[in-house]
Amino acid sequence: MKALAFLGIGKVGVIDKPIPEPGPNDAVIKTTASLICTSDVHTVRGVIPIPEGRVLGHESVGVVYKRGANVTSCQEGDRVAVCAITPCGRCAYCQRGYSSQCGGMLGGYKFTAQRDGNLAEYFFVNDADYNLTPIPPALSDEQALYTTDMLSTGLAGAENAEIPVGGTVAVFAQGPVGLCATMAARLLGAGLVIAVESKPDRKELAKRCGADIVVDPTQGDVVEEIKHLTNGVGVDAAIEALGHPVTFENCVKVTKAGGVISNIGYHGEAGNMLQIPLAEFGLGMGDKKIRTALCPGGRERLTRLLRLIENGRVDPTPLTTHRFPFAEVERAFHLMETKQDNIIKPLILY
Repeated sequence: MKALAFLGIGKVGVIDKPIPEPGPNDAVIKTTASLICTSDVHTVRGVIPIPEGRVLGHESVGVVYKRGANVTSCQEGDRVAVCAITPCGRCAYCQRGYSSQCGGMLGGYKFTAQRDGNLAEYFFVNDADYNLTPIPPALSDEQALYTTDMLSTGLAGAENAEIPVGGTVAVFAQGPVGLCATMAARLLGAGLVIAVESKPDRKELAKRCGADIVVDPTQGDVVEEIKHLTNGVGVDAAIEALGHPVTFENCVKVTKAGGVISNIGYHGEAGNMLQIPLAEFGLGMGDKKIRTALCPGGRERLTRLLRLIENGRVDPTPLTTHRFPFAEVERAFHLMETKQDNIIKPLILY
C-alpha cells in the first residue's frame, strides 16, 4: 500500500508499506477519505518524536477490509468511522472515564504517536469493537470524517466549559477546532457566543457556525472588548482553541469569577511554560476552573456525533476548503504547513 510518512524533521513523502494485519481484537480498514490535521504539521516539525517512516494522519474513514477473529461489531465491507483517539476500553484510565488518556498521559493518541497513522490506503485499528462506528447510509464520507477529531474535540471544549444555558462564552481562534467549538457552544445552549479571529474568511465562517459576535484581536484590546460586550463582568467560559500562551492568558483574563477556562489548543510549540495572570485569577482564589481535553474517542461518542450531523443539528462541511486525490496528498500537506490559499481543511479522496 501507499502511505504519507514522516521522513525527517520538516520532510514528508509517499512511501510503500505492507498492508497491516489485524490481531484477534482488531481490524484493518481500506481507506476511502481522509482529512489532514494541523497536529500532523506539528509532528513533522519535531514536536512529537517519531521514527522516520512512521505514517502520518488520524482522520480517516473507510470500509472494513479484514477483522480479527474476536471482532463482532462489524463485518468485512462495512463502512465505518474511527476516532483519532483509539482507547482500549479496559485500562484504569478508560474505566475512570478518561479514555483519551488510555494507559497514561495522552495514551489514547495511538495513530502516528505510537504506531502508523491512517493517511494511507489501509490502516490498522486496535480494539475494533470499542472504536469502530458504522456510518449511516445517509451521510457522506466527508461528513463522517469530521466526527473523527474536529467535532469531537470542539464538543469536548464546549462540554468542559460548562456553559450555562443562556450563558456567555468566548472562543479564541477559529481554526477547524475553534469553529467546531463555536458550533458546539451554540448547540449546548450558549446565549452569547463571541468568536475571536482576525482572518476575514474565518470571521465569516465563524458567523455561519454560530458566533453572535466576532472580535478581531488586531483591531484593539480583545480583553477590553469582551469585557465591554459582557457589561464589564466577563464571560461564563472561555475556550482556548489555538495553543498559544497569549490566547491562554486572555482566556483567564476574560472569564468572570467562578467561570471556566476550557483548553483544547495544542501547546506543543508554545515552549515549556504557560503563565496564569494572577490578578485575573483572583490570586488563586477566584473560583475559576481550568479544564483540558484531548479528543474523546470510542464508538458511542462517534455514534452520537454522526446522529447530530444526520439530523441537521450541525454541518461541519463548510470547513472543507480544498479537495485532492491521494496522489496529491503531499501538496495538500504542504498547503496545511503554509496555510496558503486560505486553507482550513483539505479532503483527501482515495
